[in-house]
Amino acid sequence: KAMILAAGRGERLRPLTDNCPKALVEVAGMSLLERHLVRLRAGGIRDVVINLGWRGEQILQRVGSGERYGLAVTYSPENDNILETGGGIRRALPMLGTDPFWVINADVYTDFRLQEQPLEAGLMGHLVLVPRPCHRDDGDFDLDGGRVVNGPDRPYTFSGIAVYRPEFFADHAPGRFPLAPLLREAADQGLLSGERFAGEWHDVGTPERLAAVNRDAETRS
Repeated sequence: KAMILAAGRGERLRPLTDNCPKALVEVAGMSLLERHLVRLRAGGIRDVVINLGWRGEQILQRVGSGERYGLAVTYSPENDNILETGGGIRRALPMLGTDPFWVINADVYTDFRLQEQPLEAGLMGHLVLVPRPCHRDDGDFDLDGGRVVNGPDRPYTFSGIAVYRPEFFADHAPGRFPLAPLLREAADQGLLSGERFAGEWHDVGTPERLAAVNRDAETRS
């Protein structure tokens, strides 16, 4: 199973997101959300949960049951009470089952192959990390022998793509909370594996970066 995080307001993408959820912003004529759905299906995923917030009804209308993508899509509506990344995942746990599941941010554009990713015993998650992009002053993590670590040198940025065990969130109280502190604590405890992804990945969080990705996509087409 997989979850796509699509509830955010997309403030940095305004005015594009004033009347459209950021997940439906398009690159080369296809929305970011639908690109993720296609890649999840190609990787063997069958069940997808999407959390809904700002303009979530547009996502529901566009994607529906997910049948046209070969998926079964269910929704975790947050409406006006956006729960942040950690809280959104925590709320959706009853729909995600008892096995490890993928989570991907709706506002990234990537060619990463979303396929089965076994987790070693005792690990709570596996993070996909990318080289720190030029628009970021600092990275998030480092890698040491396949483990995600905090440290003085943080050459990698968390891509927003990961596999988690549901137990990672189940003990946290429901409600609004960010994911980053949980990841940092788990890294300190040696509970996260990770990989460096050198393929195409873009955080299209601003109109300027979205325009650049669209230009690159048009050049390749």
